[in-house]
Amino acid sequence: MSSLSELREMSNEQMDAILKEACKDLFQLRIKAQTDRLDVPSELKRNRKLVAQIKTIQRQREIEMERAKQA
Repeated sequence: MSSLSELREMSNEQMDAILKEACKDLFQLRIKAQTDRLDVPSELKRNRKLVAQIKTIQRQREIEMERAKQA
């Protein structure tokens, strides 16, 4: 979907929207994996990785903002 550099260039609102969509897709994939076969099993891993990357970038931004407030 998005490369790491593209994610870093996005605004917080855009990343929130993508995170929400990715979490929804991940939930649907997990349900489908339990009840049926997935067409592309690697989609599950790709979505988990995307969610983790977005959350990591958001946390890094939070830390940078806290450091800026302290300085």
